[in-house]
Amino acid sequence: MLPCYHTVQGYGEHELIIQRSRFIAHIQRVETEEKAQEFIQEIKKRHKDATHNCSAYLIGENNHIQKANDDGEPSGTAGVPILEVLKKKELKDTAVVVTRYFGGIKLGAGGLIRAYGKATSEGISSTGVVERKLMKIIQTSIDYTFLGKVENELRSSSYQIKDIHYVDNVQIETYIDMGSTQLFIDWITDLTNGQGKIKEIGEVYLETLLSKNNEG
Repeated sequence: MLPCYHTVQGYGEHELIIQRSRFIAHIQRVETEEKAQEFIQEIKKRHKDATHNCSAYLIGENNHIQKANDDGEPSGTAGVPILEVLKKKELKDTAVVVTRYFGGIKLGAGGLIRAYGKATSEGISSTGVVERKLMKIIQTSIDYTFLGKVENELRSSSYQIKDIHYVDNVQIETYIDMGSTQLFIDWITDLTNGQGKIKEIGEVYLETLLSKNNEG
């Protein structure tokens, strides 16, 4: 599992007009090629009267699955420019379909490349990009007498509390950076005078929204 990577927040779409042609970018997070193909077919069905539904996707930790489709546009003028934007933005697990309704003015190869690239870039900005960071979940079991002190210290620190369970004792679950486990354990041990019972209970990706353009 990658320690950290960027992908899109979820589904989004964005439309722009270039030389009377409508370009509608549809963006979706996908984690398998099957899901990517389902998304592409869904958009094609939704816009079955469009002139073109060009697409590309980039999937996997090492981008080992990547496809581009021009859907009738001149070879290399649509699918590849879409894919290149995904690579340039270093996004993973992302599929894009750019729907075009021809407006009567031919753009030429260079114009098409720029148009599909711009539609993709603006579509991604509108959808939003997130950072997914792999975190450990550390459970700290303490006596209720330590609850106020430990919870206050945690909430004042850079650590993020996932959950608190009030059972026979108090179980506090905290997200910890992969490289900071021992530092956290030492800190909690000192905070509880060695009375806290600490164990790792899992790993999970935490998402942070990096950017989103709400215009359009």
